[in-house]
Amino acid sequence: MWFWFALIALLCWSGSDLFSKIGCQDGSDRYSHLKMVTAVGVVMGLHAAYEIFFGGVEINASVLLTYLPVSALYILSMAIGYLGLRYIELSISSPICNSSGAIVAVLTFATVGISEDLPPVALVAVALVCVGVIALGFTEANEDEGLRRARQDASNHHYAKSWIAIAIPVIYCLLDALGTFADSRVLEIIDEDSANVAYELTFLVVGLACAVYVLGVKKQKLLPRQEAPKYTGAVFETIGQFFYIYALADAEHVAFAAPIISSYCVASVIWGRIFLKEKLSAKHYLSILLVVIGIVILGILDI
Repeated sequence: MWFWFALIALLCWSGSDLFSKIGCQDGSDRYSHLKMVTAVGVVMGLHAAYEIFFGGVEINASVLLTYLPVSALYILSMAIGYLGLRYIELSISSPICNSSGAIVAVLTFATVGISEDLPPVALVAVALVCVGVIALGFTEANEDEGLRRARQDASNHHYAKSWIAIAIPVIYCLLDALGTFADSRVLEIIDEDSANVAYELTFLVVGLACAVYVLGVKKQKLLPRQEAPKYTGAVFETIGQFFYIYALADAEHVAFAAPIISSYCVASVIWGRIFLKEKLSAKHYLSILLVVIGIVILGILDI
């Protein structure tokens, strides 16, 4: 079953990318990213309640506080990622965000050192991801504005050349990497299921806080047509997380499941091309290819 769990996680997380993009790309809505955080918080909160009352997962204040730094890094990275979706194509943002695995590898090398048993291909994979992300940044920064507008005409959504377009997904990548690195340490002392519920409950609290700020303080209105994609993305995000855990629970097939799931950014690029009509230049696709190859190799090695 591990293969189907991994495939479902891939499809759900790429689906979450697509619907989150649809829900957050409106530049006229200054609070779309906070509304997206609320949507994810509500859905995750419901799933946490199910796990507690029907799944028998144990949760207490100690687990919540122990896992809080990890939860904070993950939630902050996601909120920043949602903000960035209004400035850049999903086809570019998703591969950059998924480069966090390479950053985790770098952090591991820096703190633990490079093991003698580490295959050289792992270092090549990290280098490919880093070079690909840097190449994406240079491509975005140096692309002719006329060519940019011409290729964006099909999607009816234009993005101005801006340093923030690349900076935000890079910040997401760094924060997510720090969260993953911290996660690997914290999960040595607390149960994985309890940690996941702690994360979801923390997300619920943050989501409700965002709702109070957006609806109560800023007096914003929620329009069903605008909110539907956000909650659809939130459902996909939560289902993907659920199947991700079970896919990796099969220890004998982790080396196969990990690269399948980690390559979900490939599906995100495809959905962006099909449903959002995003068109990229050959240089964009070449840079993305380097990132994807590096991510898949890291997934296979499961660093």
